[in-house]
Amino acid sequence: MSLDKVYTYDEVIKSLTAKKRQKHLLLGNGFSMSYDSGIFSYNALSKFLENLDNDILQKLFQIIKTSNFELLMEQLDNVAQIAEVFGADKKVVQNIRKATETLKESLIDAIKELHPEHVFSVPEEKSKACAGFLNSFLAEEGQIFTTNYDLLLYWVLMRNEIENAIDGFGRDAEESDEWIPEDERQYSELRWGKYKSTQTVHYLHGALQLFDTGVEVVKEEYTSEHFLLENIKSRMEKKEYPIFVTAGNGYEKLSHIVHNKYLANCYESLSSIGGSLICYGFGFGNYDEHIIAAINKAAKKRKDENDKWLPFLNSIYIGVYSDADLKHIKSIEKKFKLPVRLFDAKTVNVWS
Repeated sequence: MSLDKVYTYDEVIKSLTAKKRQKHLLLGNGFSMSYDSGIFSYNALSKFLENLDNDILQKLFQIIKTSNFELLMEQLDNVAQIAEVFGADKKVVQNIRKATETLKESLIDAIKELHPEHVFSVPEEKSKACAGFLNSFLAEEGQIFTTNYDLLLYWVLMRNEIENAIDGFGRDAEESDEWIPEDERQYSELRWGKYKSTQTVHYLHGALQLFDTGVEVVKEEYTSEHFLLENIKSRMEKKEYPIFVTAGNGYEKLSHIVHNKYLANCYESLSSIGGSLICYGFGFGNYDEHIIAAINKAAKKRKDENDKWLPFLNSIYIGVYSDADLKHIKSIEKKFKLPVRLFDAKTVNVWS
């Protein structure tokens, strides 16, 4: 198939509408950069790992051979506790604790540096425009997938209360031995799982508002007293860390994904979509092989347990910003097991 033709976004939508084709959306870092390239100009949570000015932490990353932030924090905590049990020198334990604090503080600094203070920092006009763009998929039973773990998508969805934006989280009534009136019942924090069967918004690489408590995956939210970033910092101080897949090759990312029940479910959802997938701000870089694998899996024709054909992914539309983007997609076209088409990403008015 030739990739010489680059469509406008309107042409893509008109074509899919004429075919009555269900459409889904995959967002990459270009989504955040299109809002403000000054504050989302690079992936802070990957870069800060690479640029830590701490020899001990850098050596630990090399020894453990992972850039999985959650895993490293967990292992540092475990090593410190084990060292104490075996009566290790107090200075050694202190150094481990110090390394843990340095890593945590570096992450918080990176988050704050490249994030608007809170949801209302996003101008109303831009927020509503983006909500309209997202809703053009959700209102027609489409799904949204993102590899971004910044808070921008969450802010827009939360502020605009889009009806079909279901991220799978909900509250459960706390159990009691006696009957309690509905208006007096106590409810849990936002836990993932209650609405996973109808989930339409998927954070493929996790997100800063998502935390794994060891038993549940929970979502942080605004309170009347604190902004979201402050609540995230508070959780981290209690040794709860955000779920996100940081730097690493495709295999390492996939390994992290399949070992977390929330991430695994999101990945499986991408692997099961039908219709067409529109990719905006996602460049299919060297470390995105796992995303291509999920797309190819969705493109396979398959049957359910009743021997009926399931919907499958017919085509993928990839947004390109430049000639370099165009050249790159052409170079990897054969990796996709379905028709690939291109559109000019600059014709998508996400925030206008």
